[in-house]
Amino acid sequence: MARGRGSHLGPWPVVVLCFVIAAFSLLPLGFVVVATANTGWDSIVALVFRPRVGELVINTLLLVLITVPLCVVIGVGGAWLVERTSLAGHKAWAVLLAAPLAIPAFVNSYAWVSAIPSLGGIFGGVLISVLSYFPLVYIPVAAVLSRLDPALEQSAASLGLSPWKVFFRVILPQLRLAGAGGALLVSLHLLAEYGAFAMIAFDTFTTAIYDQFQSTFNGAAANMLASVLVIFCLLLLLGESKTRGRARYARVGAGAQSTPHRVPLGRYQGLGQLLLAGVTALALGVPLWHVGRWLVAGGAVIWQRPDLLPTLLHTLGYGAVGALVTIVLAFPLAYLVVRHPGPMSKILEGANYISSSMPGIVVALALVTITVHNVPAIYQSSLVLVGAYALLFMPRALVNLRAGLAQAPYELDEAAQALGKPPLIAFLRVTLRLAAPAAAGGAALVFLGIVNELTATLLLAPNGTRTLATQFWSLSSEIDYVGAAPYALLMILLSAPMTYLLFVQSKKAAGQ
Repeated sequence: MARGRGSHLGPWPVVVLCFVIAAFSLLPLGFVVVATANTGWDSIVALVFRPRVGELVINTLLLVLITVPLCVVIGVGGAWLVERTSLAGHKAWAVLLAAPLAIPAFVNSYAWVSAIPSLGGIFGGVLISVLSYFPLVYIPVAAVLSRLDPALEQSAASLGLSPWKVFFRVILPQLRLAGAGGALLVSLHLLAEYGAFAMIAFDTFTTAIYDQFQSTFNGAAANMLASVLVIFCLLLLLGESKTRGRARYARVGAGAQSTPHRVPLGRYQGLGQLLLAGVTALALGVPLWHVGRWLVAGGAVIWQRPDLLPTLLHTLGYGAVGALVTIVLAFPLAYLVVRHPGPMSKILEGANYISSSMPGIVVALALVTITVHNVPAIYQSSLVLVGAYALLFMPRALVNLRAGLAQAPYELDEAAQALGKPPLIAFLRVTLRLAAPAAAGGAALVFLGIVNELTATLLLAPNGTRTLATQFWSLSSEIDYVGAAPYALLMILLSAPMTYLLFVQSKKAAGQ
């Protein structure tokens, strides 16, 4: 007898495996809780309530409160121009506005420091953050706008509302979920970023934790800073969940969706082109120009560095292995969430999202402490580094796998079993094949994250292991901007197709 979805908890081997994966995902949070409890109240007060922490809190709050609204304005405004107006060349602009995501923030910082050596402080932090992260808002908002049912807009316009009033009263509320989700991603990236801010000497919790760890290995001060940083992350997650509300955004009823009407820009066409050209020039033009400038200055000899090929191979190897491991770990949970939805599967899924929201510095600090005290044999090994990648990028795999499995009808499994195929064989031949494209997409996005990951790799990479990100960081920290340029270019070239894939997938997801 076929078992319907949601009628039971799921196959017990899958359930047990999901619990193990969730427990692994919660290691960083458990580390923070235990470290805080072991520190003692008096030490907590002394380490947390001090001027240095107050300075970091102010820097962090200012960074988030200034950067996030700017990213929302640029992301929503750019998406609206591209998707809903008569903007000339809107298809090209659609890709160009997503492209800055292919340039790691620390490479962006390197380029801007090359242009303005005195760049620093809150202004420098905001400038680099906005130019690096506004696509995190633009991409989901553009995806929603491209598929948004125009019926409500047409009804509002027929009632005499001007295009501006239609935008603010009808369109903007429909973008709340996408905008809030993008704003959350920007905020979490701001809390996690290390290289971009360290390069301009702008102190944040992540830079302070790294410096503290380097000076006093596994000290209580670093643990307490990590605890405060995790509290910030959890507050952001809670705030975003409250922002979603319970409003309904889906269409009611079947039928084909009409083509959205593009608002004529008229005399504002030139202004729209100028604004997007300015954003693109700052976010893409400046980093690409300065990377190219340093490459030209170095000449052909900089491509003959003996460590360039091994570094590229290390990066590709860790990216491929990390992506494969993450997909394998995410598959049982995605299967449980889609085939057997319920409170337990939601809790197990949420555990992965909570841990992945923690900055790489906290994940690395947790794994360093746990391995040093409990399993020293694997300390600073490839196994631990790949585990960190899986913790950080599990949701990228999970979201894609969940969407792929949802499109593989459960009835096909049942039909295969009815024809005499064992459940495992039916799953491998039917469901797994149908979900393979989604798994490949998720693996590509995990690969993108690993290529550009810096902080956890700096702390966890085995001796002698270099990735493009760590080698770039090593050379740029020594003010060898010429030597760092090839590594920057290779990271951009590896990231570009993955960024385009993310852009395309977001459009498809919005249409589901």
